[in-house]
Amino acid sequence: MRSLGLPTVWGAAAVTYKLACPLAQESGLEARIVTSAVFFAVGTGLILHVRQRLMRELRQLRRVAVAAQSALLRPLPPCVDGLDVAAAQLPSERGAAIGGDLYEVVATEYGVRAVMGDVRGHGIRAFGTVAAVLGCFREAAHDEKDLGGVLHRLERALARHLRQEHPAGAAEEFVTLLLVEISADGEMTALNCGHPWPYRLSGTDADQLAPADPYPPLGLFPLPADLSTVGLGHLEQGDALFLFTDGAQDARDARGRFFPLPHALTRAVRDTPLSSQTVLSRITHDLLHHTRGGPVDDIALMILTKSRCTSLRGAGNCATSHDAPAAGDAPPR
Repeated sequence: MRSLGLPTVWGAAAVTYKLACPLAQESGLEARIVTSAVFFAVGTGLILHVRQRLMRELRQLRRVAVAAQSALLRPLPPCVDGLDVAAAQLPSERGAAIGGDLYEVVATEYGVRAVMGDVRGHGIRAFGTVAAVLGCFREAAHDEKDLGGVLHRLERALARHLRQEHPAGAAEEFVTLLLVEISADGEMTALNCGHPWPYRLSGTDADQLAPADPYPPLGLFPLPADLSTVGLGHLEQGDALFLFTDGAQDARDARGRFFPLPHALTRAVRDTPLSSQTVLSRITHDLLHHTRGGPVDDIALMILTKSRCTSLRGAGNCATSHDAPAAGDAPPR
């Protein structure tokens, strides 16, 4: 009711002027000019009042969206058990704080476990699926002894979410997913459900790892009962693992040319010291420049570099050899 008070007063004043003011009853030029000015002022005031109210509500919605993103896709710690970490998300919907991509990395008693995923669709519509998958991963990564158990837990969580969201079963929704485990000695194993394989950055080289055919995306077909992990080799001191969603390699410029991800990675590791944050900043800048700040699909990036940092398990604090800042979202466009 309070929001209607000022417009009501202005409207009553305009009506009172029209009905009670003798000048408003006259038909002369001066009288018409004054009457027009009165109604113009009232109309302008109403428009400005509505605009101010809408801007206030928009700012509130943005604050809510940022809070939701921080709770769901929380900023990663700069270092996790000897791995220098950086991550970013570039939502495709301009002004959106969240998208349909997901990532997380946690230190467990079985090694460091990371997930990178891409929900079918993007923007707000994918928010519920992202929440279901990430929430399950954060629990299963600590509970399950092997990545196969983690992936089966994620499959069940996604199935429950889809049954709740679409009880009639009409909607077809799926998630491409990459699970990676890095042991204390640097041995890497993975399970892939229809997701792009990561790149290993070593020295001045950027090589995409593709050790086996991936399983189908999560949610399309039931997974086999026995899931065999594949080896990604060893992450040596100073090497990095670059995980991404297909929005990065499928990003196009105004002429329809794809983003040259391998070339950009090679240039990034040659031109800058190999740290997660510096490489991430370079690739993010190149992506935004290539797409003129407006990718048509959500993009998520994550880099894990084996450095000399040390960390307290679960504390999220460490001192890195690169003094990298905390991982977070890319700068606004």
